[in-house]
Amino acid sequence: MTNTETKLIAIDLDGTTLRSDGKTVSPYTKYIFKQIEAQGHIICITTGRPYRMAMPIYKALELKSPMINFNGALISNPTDKTWQHQKAHYIDRSFVFELLRHQQNFDLEYFAVEYRRKFFLNTFKDVPTDIFGVDAFHPYNRLRADRITDNPYAVLLSTRVKDKFKLAKQMQEHYNGKIAVSGWGGPNNILEVVPKGVTKASGLEYLLKILDIPLENLYAFGDEHNDIEMFKLAPNAFAMKNASALLRPHASEILPWTNDEDGVARQLEALFLK
Repeated sequence: MTNTETKLIAIDLDGTTLRSDGKTVSPYTKYIFKQIEAQGHIICITTGRPYRMAMPIYKALELKSPMINFNGALISNPTDKTWQHQKAHYIDRSFVFELLRHQQNFDLEYFAVEYRRKFFLNTFKDVPTDIFGVDAFHPYNRLRADRITDNPYAVLLSTRVKDKFKLAKQMQEHYNGKIAVSGWGGPNNILEVVPKGVTKASGLEYLLKILDIPLENLYAFGDEHNDIEMFKLAPNAFAMKNASALLRPHASEILPWTNDEDGVARQLEALFLK
């Protein structure tokens, strides 16, 4: 298969590929993905999740493709240690120290500093462990200035402010656009801060370039507002039946299936296997 025939298939995880337990995929989905890969297409996990929280899914699907984490801040190939194209974007650690000093300005409940395989939290009080993919927090996860020795990929903020999307815009303006801030979908009042200019779309543009795949061969699946830039980029953008109202206007098509009904796999089967 030539690169002009190869499809790059970007799959969001939570609310899209994963069941609503946030942990599992069906045997049918795994089977269809195998068939798609056998045709020479590339399935790329494209998620806001940290690397460490996406790896169990990557392994369960037995992928060998590149993966995009932190909404585009890290592009890597977990199965190929010699892969020459890894790309990372970082937030300057000085931003973390500034947040520590001014967290009351944004009415924050807690915030977390995210690295490839570790994270640090400024408090453990009333923080749901499942958001960080652990059963319990350990003393090492406590945020301390002497532990922030490297620049992080992302910072998560939980705010008491009711309109998290409005706050995200205010924060970007406060920091003069030096960072990108977006709100999580769903009930959690969480904002995610990544480096300026970083989105799922920027990560996918990079992969299309290094893999020499034309833009028209990009297919994207998602369910939330952090998929908007990806949907604007992809000529073939499929929103799940359970997708948010914010994402729907940007989709090429709204699927008739939810994430619990294997919507991604069903659409891929219809597109490429029938």
